[in-house]
Amino acid sequence: MTSPHKTGAAADPRTGGPRRRRVRTGTGLRGGVPLPLLIPALIGLAFLVLPLLALLIRAPWPSMPELLTSTEVWQALRLSLICATAATVVSMVIGVPLAWLLARVEFPGRGLVRALVTLPLVLPPVVGGVALLMALGRNGVVGQWLDSWFGITLPFTTTGVILAEAFVAMPFLVISVEGTLRAADPRYEEAATTLGASRFTAFRRVTLPLIAPGIAAGAVLAWARALGEFGATITFAGNFPGRTQTMPLAVYLALQSDPEAAIALSLVLLAVSIAVLAGLRDRWMTTS
Repeated sequence: MTSPHKTGAAADPRTGGPRRRRVRTGTGLRGGVPLPLLIPALIGLAFLVLPLLALLIRAPWPSMPELLTSTEVWQALRLSLICATAATVVSMVIGVPLAWLLARVEFPGRGLVRALVTLPLVLPPVVGGVALLMALGRNGVVGQWLDSWFGITLPFTTTGVILAEAFVAMPFLVISVEGTLRAADPRYEEAATTLGASRFTAFRRVTLPLIAPGIAAGAVLAWARALGEFGATITFAGNFPGRTQTMPLAVYLALQSDPEAAIALSLVLLAVSIAVLAGLRDRWMTTS
């Protein structure tokens, strides 16, 4: 057998054999990036970034404070923040148990239930608003009983805005929490039950602290999605200033009469989106 000294290869001090060359598996490419890939990539980047830059360039910066402190804009801002926060709370209260059910419990048709839960992600928001009207409107499947028995009317109210936003935002939270639950070790929960804790106590004292980062990330995503909701809100709740007119609706309305106000509100939504991405940078914007 040829020794490593005869072949010129360095010996591995741990094994005494020839040292193996390490092959780099990084993403760097030798010889540069091929033009057939570089040019479409740059076009795609420009396509996504240029509209945002145009929004910044055309923004009426000198009159921005006046625009953002007007009564109409302030009402839309205030209502949007309140409704988005309330929709996020609703999503957390019913979405976290739903995510636990999908992640921890085996039952027939679980795949179908998961598909139905994620359906609002791909469903056109206007269709979601129509579906809410058919379910919770005055003549809806459930809404007619709410109206006749309790005198509760949900469409075209602030509560309707919250429900519409929760309908489109909750799947983001459910998906995030379910993924975190699947990554968490269920043996901690099982150990707590063997020590005498009930299933709910084990969930509250053991599982919830473990999945808190996933809940926080899902809540931020749900809040951002609720803040930017338009189609389901205008279909189910209407566009009444001070009652159901949120920021996206105010942008749409202002674009027809006051483009500068529309740009100012759009910049607020843009700033919120950037803040959400910055808050989730450790989850999405790092590489392993």
